[in-house]
Amino acid sequence: MTTKDLLSRAVSDVVPRKLAEEKLKSGKPIRIYWGIDPTGSKLHIGHAVPLRKFKQFQDAGHEIIFLIGSFTAMIGDPSGRDKMRQPLTTEQVKANFETYKEQAAKILDLNKAKIVYNHEWLEKLTFKEVAELAGNFTVQQMMQRDMFQKRLKEDQPISVVEFLYPLMQGYDSVVLDVDCEMGGNDQLFNMLTGRTLQQAYDKRDKFVLTVKLLEGTDGRKMSKTYDNCIYLDDEPADMFGKIMSVKDELMENYFECCTDVPMDEVKQIFKEGPREAKARLAREIVTLYHSKDAAEKAEQAFNKVFKEKGTPDDIPEAKAKKGTLLIDVIVENGLAPSKSEARRLMQQSGVQLNDQPVTEIDAKTEEGILKVGKRKFLKIRL
Repeated sequence: MTTKDLLSRAVSDVVPRKLAEEKLKSGKPIRIYWGIDPTGSKLHIGHAVPLRKFKQFQDAGHEIIFLIGSFTAMIGDPSGRDKMRQPLTTEQVKANFETYKEQAAKILDLNKAKIVYNHEWLEKLTFKEVAELAGNFTVQQMMQRDMFQKRLKEDQPISVVEFLYPLMQGYDSVVLDVDCEMGGNDQLFNMLTGRTLQQAYDKRDKFVLTVKLLEGTDGRKMSKTYDNCIYLDDEPADMFGKIMSVKDELMENYFECCTDVPMDEVKQIFKEGPREAKARLAREIVTLYHSKDAAEKAEQAFNKVFKEKGTPDDIPEAKAKKGTLLIDVIVENGLAPSKSEARRLMQQSGVQLNDQPVTEIDAKTEEGILKVGKRKFLKIRL
């Protein structure tokens, strides 16, 4: 991949761009890091955008450092948060990272990456050292963050710890002494804090690279709450179906951020029509995380349901006790993320049992084929 592509594809901003171009054109490997706070147990393709960019730098021969926020995850990054984030325990962070590693390995060669944990230096800082870090910034600078402005207007609390979070992330850069820090475009403030601190501690001059954020299938923020995520460990058929439900106006961003298809070719693909373009997008993404064969089978299953109005051949099965509420079966088998979402689907005739709509919330489970939404099926045995 060329320097131009490294700094442009799926990239939101590069600050300062001139420094980035100079470092990359020097021919010397640069040291680049990307950090992630393991605050959940599942990665979705939105998380894959920085991972894929990280892999591009890795393939270009640069030194990559994968930072695990083993300390900062227990605090909680305020970026993009309307309310204070609930802190995690050390045990929760460790458990989450184990699942992260398995999923990240679908994209990144972790054997060729340096993995570091920021509790190793952050928990050793004295109060004097924290005060010295804070002395590089003013309250006015911290208050420039839009999420803090929003909370003030809504009379929502802002903790002092949240003020300190950018300092913690910035100190990571000081310890690692990197040429570049990469992250989502919602991380720009935190990453520029690190640039300021590296200069204050006479470290390397760092540039910041932000990647584009990926919306969920419905155009809202990708979130488990909205049931609009495409997870890296989704089964091929489910992944294919979710991608086929992506809003048309999001497709170009998905092609750019989630595939390796040249953007000139993407323009030609769109000429085939939105249905064919989306099918190509789905094949590309399923192939990346599973295989070409899995993508072809997933497309065949999708077409059987939506073109031929049939039922998939490989429906998962589940046993249920007689008298169990259907809503419980739906949630327990992952057909809806919560009871409230399952209730909404039932009320909107989005649940069928043996081809009959089920709209009663207290409906009991019966043996047969359960369909939830447009593409989720379950064969129930009593």
